[in-house]
Amino acid sequence: MNDISRAAGLAYRHAGEPAKGAVLLVHGYPESSYMWRHALPALAGAGWRALAPDLAGYGDSEPLRAGPGSGSWEQHVEGLERFVSELEPGPVVLVTHDWGVLIGLRWACDHPRSVSALVISDGGFFSDRRWHELANVMRTPEEGERLIAAYTREGFDAGMRSLSSGMSDEALAEYWKAFADEERRRGHLELYRSGDFEKLIPYEGRLAALDIPALIVWGAEDRFASVRMARRFHEELTGSELVVLEGAGHFVWEDEPERTTRALLDFLARRVR
Repeated sequence: MNDISRAAGLAYRHAGEPAKGAVLLVHGYPESSYMWRHALPALAGAGWRALAPDLAGYGDSEPLRAGPGSGSWEQHVEGLERFVSELEPGPVVLVTHDWGVLIGLRWACDHPRSVSALVISDGGFFSDRRWHELANVMRTPEEGERLIAAYTREGFDAGMRSLSSGMSDEALAEYWKAFADEERRRGHLELYRSGDFEKLIPYEGRLAALDIPALIVWGAEDRFASVRMARRFHEELTGSELVVLEGAGHFVWEDEPERTTRALLDFLARRVR
């Protein structure tokens, strides 16, 4: 397993030396840096320094303790910037999934000189997007509180396995850490309730303006972010590459660890110098 350290208040997994540069991997909900366990050693073997933080309140990172709103979208973007500023990896290849797309791409647009390439998987960055049903429940006062309080380990495992054929016992144990206490669970509601897509209106066109190599990797059977979204990224990011994996769902890096990792390494070898 990859080494685990801490920087800027976040636990993170890391592997490799920066012979070719650094790759920053930002996980989705309700995962942690553990989701990159296959990609990290492969990146290290290909000569990259791989850095994968646990966002605050997920995995082995403590939740933010700044009061209401402390688990918000904005707070996670700021936390990612503190993490990068402390480690100083230079321009990074940014690899994102699910909520990591919303957090990572917002950070990238705010710090364009810090990113050399993008990898986007199963998450949107569009101001006209609409939330799926589960997210809408979490965003609704009282309903969200009831839902998040009702999660049990057995129910969580069953739900995640219904969404991913590749979800191992070890992965489920790691991702359950995000539900360990009331403070962490409250952070989930703060995150989704801060996720107003209108906030992306000022970012329209800025992702394409980065003008850097981009790879879009998507599960064809994603129930939360349909493959139409992948094609939209592909159309808007000139020169981008699109890989849609048949039979894979939303948790594409769990469902297809070999094919996703191979697609990532192939992209880096051809497009990033």
